[in-house]
Amino acid sequence: MSGVLDGKVAMVTGATRGLGYAIATALGREGATIVVSSRKLDACEAAAARIAADTGATVRPLQLHVGDWDAIEPAVDRVVAELGRLDVLVNNAGIAPLAPSLLEVSEPLWEKTQQVNVKGPFRLMAVAGDRMVRAGGGSIINISSIGAERPSPAEAMYAAAKNGLNALTRAFAQEYAPTVRVNCLMPGAFATDMSEEWDEEFLGLVTGRLPAGRLGRPEELAGMVVHLASDTAGYTTGALIPVDGGRTAVY
Repeated sequence: MSGVLDGKVAMVTGATRGLGYAIATALGREGATIVVSSRKLDACEAAAARIAADTGATVRPLQLHVGDWDAIEPAVDRVVAELGRLDVLVNNAGIAPLAPSLLEVSEPLWEKTQQVNVKGPFRLMAVAGDRMVRAGGGSIINISSIGAERPSPAEAMYAAAKNGLNALTRAFAQEYAPTVRVNCLMPGAFATDMSEEWDEEFLGLVTGRLPAGRLGRPEELAGMVVHLASDTAGYTTGALIPVDGGRTAVY
């Protein structure tokens, strides 16, 4: 059965669990060859095997720490060399540490948060976007957060980093136009392994303010990624799109 991404190669960072895994799976179901990327090779290999079994897609593991600037260009070039092309990049990898107070934030924690959430995606967009331009086209999708627009003090470091990713989305959409499209999704609260740790009281606080009245399902975000990766989104670039059950519509 054909899919809207037949013949395309898609690289997804942070793809071994949660939203990244759902995104990689959805792209595979639509016919793309998938590169599952994360820090740990064994996790990449296990996720790649599961996605291949579930979707029938060709899936390759790729060990990569996105915070390692010097590792990014060789990793992208390895993908192109081994698979012949790179059509889609999904910058999903990130960390979201919480701080008891802003005064107590340490410099190492601040640096690590920016390194993974901003510096890595910046370099990946720069390198992958360049290779896509040379090849004649491509789509980059960044996974940000509504925290960029609705930050709490505890998540200030994360929110600042995601705001930076939002800005980079719009800058790269201009840098590599019109050949490469660059867009950003801003998820709200989703039902992933992280939300399984929430107690009923906290879950009620989260969903009580949502017009949707529930957590998002990972496949609902993944479907938006598939759309932005496909040619049907050919006129969409530089967009910041909330996928948040209406959270950002509420004051």
